[in-house]
Amino acid sequence: MSEPVSVSVCMATYNGQAYVEAQLTSILDELTPHDEVIIVDDASSDGTVAAVQALSDPRVRVIRQAANRGYVHTFEAAMLAATNDVLFLADQDDEWVPGRRAALVEAAQEAGVAASNLLLLGTDEPLRSPLTGRPWLLRAATSRHRVRNELRILAGSAPYFGCAMAIRRDLLPLVTPFPDFLTESHDLWIATVANAHGVLRHVEQPTVRRRIHSTNASSEKPRGVRAALRSRWMLMRAWREAQRRVQTA
Repeated sequence: MSEPVSVSVCMATYNGQAYVEAQLTSILDELTPHDEVIIVDDASSDGTVAAVQALSDPRVRVIRQAANRGYVHTFEAAMLAATNDVLFLADQDDEWVPGRRAALVEAAQEAGVAASNLLLLGTDEPLRSPLTGRPWLLRAATSRHRVRNELRILAGSAPYFGCAMAIRRDLLPLVTPFPDFLTESHDLWIATVANAHGVLRHVEQPTVRRRIHSTNASSEKPRGVRAALRSRWMLMRAWREAQRRVQTA
């Protein structure tokens, strides 16, 4: 009989005291005794670490960074510290939907990288596309539309969010180390690598309720032109780097 699949939840925290306890409660309710939660705290100045430690759950491990490195490097550190079969990414301020573990483990085990839909906490409505205003959803049927998916990423119209992703452990060497030029959008980098390698699976089931508030790391407000152009150039470089890694894997 095969061993059960174990999960590592990888979380980056920074001054997240207000919501981290509710998020961790929703996560721990989904996990098995063999799973783990790796939290890398990015030099918080509030009571985030104390709130986490107050839960006193042996599945939770906290790694404290002495200096603030930003969320991209902090997520990478959490992923590299993980030890289990499937890595889940989790933000500090959302809440998991029951059934998330089973849905993403199945998809990640079969494909390699799973990306699901999400809902807005408080309304259970889907996000709206910043381009069309319509519900912003992933469709299972487009999982392997590699060119189309990448064009959507470059255009800023692909709803890939790290908080709704899972990665099979054997693909970690393709995803990490993150490129030096990656200063944001670690989730789009992971989706780009998975798309280039043909191992991406869209999960239509929502697996997380996203909390929108004034201190979200990713803003809902439109960017200025220069910032948008810098972001597109970074994503183009990410696609080229992903192709290189696939070719040399």
